[in-house]
Amino acid sequence: MHLSPDEEQAIRKEFDRLANLTSAELEAWLLTPESRRVGIVRRGETESVGRQSGRRILDIRAKPADELTEADYAHMKKVIGYCRRHLAQRPWGDISATRWRWSLMNWGHDPLKDRPAG
Repeated sequence: MHLSPDEEQAIRKEFDRLANLTSAELEAWLLTPESRRVGIVRRGETESVGRQSGRRILDIRAKPADELTEADYAHMKKVIGYCRRHLAQRPWGDISATRWRWSLMNWGHDPLKDRPAG
């Protein structure tokens, strides 16, 4: 699967929009007990799929755009899809200390970030 430069740019733009935690914020989040409490851990693995994704996001962000691989773009598309699906399932009420929010944060998105005050 070879992507055109326009496709690559569109993926990067949507990835950057949805993965709204900075690298420093994501790195700090992945060290929290809450981050470890959520997500599916595959057999034989020690870490949830979401936490693995968070680490992959950090790796992708550390690369210049012209060094991103097809596998990097595939992961960015996976992050975009996960965030869109998960955001569509937003629970009612205060979400600040919910497993729903924590799971999204493992995938680089904090639904409480950059929202209007009030």
